[in-house]
Amino acid sequence: MFLYISYFSLGLMVPGNSTITHFVLGQYGDLGALRYIVFSVILACYLLIVCSNMAVVMAICTDRRLHTPMYVLLVSLLLNELNGSAGLYPFFLLQILEDVHVVSASACSLQIFCLYVYVNVQFYSLAAMSYDRYLAICCPLRYSERMTPRAVALIVALCWLLPVVAIVTMTTLSATLTYCRAVIDRLYCDNYSVVKLACGSTLVNNVYGLIYTFVVLLGLMLVIITCYARILHVVFSGLKQRRKAISTCTPHLVSLFNFSLGCFLEIIQSRLDMSGAPLWLRMVLSLYFITFQPFFNPLLYGLSLGKVRAACRRLLGGGSAP
Repeated sequence: MFLYISYFSLGLMVPGNSTITHFVLGQYGDLGALRYIVFSVILACYLLIVCSNMAVVMAICTDRRLHTPMYVLLVSLLLNELNGSAGLYPFFLLQILEDVHVVSASACSLQIFCLYVYVNVQFYSLAAMSYDRYLAICCPLRYSERMTPRAVALIVALCWLLPVVAIVTMTTLSATLTYCRAVIDRLYCDNYSVVKLACGSTLVNNVYGLIYTFVVLLGLMLVIITCYARILHVVFSGLKQRRKAISTCTPHLVSLFNFSLGCFLEIIQSRLDMSGAPLWLRMVLSLYFITFQPFFNPLLYGLSLGKVRAACRRLLGGGSAP
């Protein structure tokens, strides 16, 4: 919520050089009476996402034995998923009940901000978790020296602040464009689709996006790949606690693969001409990265990590502390 408030205070919400104040979302069809069934299903999914993520977060926060760097980073990851879900689901639910799918330019910019911050914080957090696992497995004697509470707090702060600065810059550049068209062929607002509606030059926006993608996001992927290459080398070269190392890394690797797949599907949906594809397929490609990840991760970490699973049972009254 603090992200939304801080962004409103910047005054960067409405394109300054445009007469267009509203956008039309063109991917919604006429659901008729089915809209209420769809609304109920989507609402149930959203409530499940909120409850499952909050359950794991509260279980970790209330169990002092889990106040370690690995679980602190996990809490940051899950809180970011709540932030991303809040950027989509309330908006999505309102649009399902509307007959005309129109969104104001300010609300569109706010949604772009929330969703892009979610994606970026997710990548930063996954990279930080990779580094944490690398230190724990490859440099165990220096782990406590490097991953001090102060260092972890700094890592978490950077995982949030750097994406916020980057996305504020991106949305500021978009806000200076002049828009001549108003139909976004999506279920929600995304920066690429909005920038394509501009009738002037978008060179600065494109250059900024490319530089940021190659320098930052590919840099984070390189960190993740390097960390896990070294982890795999140590694990398969005779690490005594191989099973424990694999069990703590597996949820992170599965989460990373799932999120990367979602982002890849989103890129396909936004960059290619999908007008000939079935509507249901386009909807799945659009929503995968923001729907399956927040739904999947609490179950993945809650079931795979024994300490989290035990903490959740204690939180729900199903077990007692040893």
